[in-house]
Amino acid sequence: MSSLDHKIDFAVVLSVTSANPNGDPLNGNRPRQNYDGYGEISDVAIKRKIRNRLQDMGESIFVQSNDRKVDNYQSLRDRADGNSELNKILKSKTGSNDEFASIACQEWIDVRSFGQVFAFKGTGNGGGVSVGVRGPVSIHTAKSVHPIDITSMQITKSVNSESGKDRGSDTMGMKHRVDYGVYVFYGSINTQLAEKTGFTNEDADKIKQALITLFENDLSSARPEGSMEVHKVYWWEHSSKLGQHSSAKVHRSLSVESRVEEPRTFEDYTIELNELEGLNVEIIDGR
Repeated sequence: MSSLDHKIDFAVVLSVTSANPNGDPLNGNRPRQNYDGYGEISDVAIKRKIRNRLQDMGESIFVQSNDRKVDNYQSLRDRADGNSELNKILKSKTGSNDEFASIACQEWIDVRSFGQVFAFKGTGNGGGVSVGVRGPVSIHTAKSVHPIDITSMQITKSVNSESGKDRGSDTMGMKHRVDYGVYVFYGSINTQLAEKTGFTNEDADKIKQALITLFENDLSSARPEGSMEVHKVYWWEHSSKLGQHSSAKVHRSLSVESRVEEPRTFEDYTIELNELEGLNVEIIDGR
């Protein structure tokens, strides 16, 4: 399979209903907000969901979350050691960092998509590796269209964690949720970096499918099933490696605005898309 031969830009419009899309651990796990009150979802959180969807699709993932592991490896180092070719390089004094990166990109779709830093010490007399792979898929932080309202509720335990206590409801905590919000995030796929990692046109299609189904199999206490929804995916495929337009211009061509002062449904928003000369866009409904 040949590497990606044309630039791609994309955008995703999603909604949050009574859920915490991305808690901030430095702020009591409240939904992330900027100083102007707009909600945010970090690019790291979005990439985690894409990895999970790719994993659900049967793809091999290097950075697996602990609760979704499909192997018995306890660390990234263990997973790298589990590949016989990478293990040989880690044990060799003369191993090539470029060869290590090439094998890792072939083995794991998230490495050839998002990149990865490999910093492993050698074993025995081995030299180890220190390799940074730059991936072609870049994703912006998602931002809400309208400042978000956050509702907080206090919760208590109704059982004892350990024996020897008289009552169990003495431990209190807080849960936070966004009542309703529409978020937008953008991304691009760079052909020059795709050539280096071996990212293919087929890989791009898999990323697109992951975006369309981003919140499937993603339920949690903070994000109940159905509380996060992808409404639209916009997928621009340029006709050349460099593209007819800059990514900034492409992303600006999409405008999402609220029609009312306090939007409560997706119908309270309007979406406008300006056509760019020589560039077609595929508009896909989320599932």
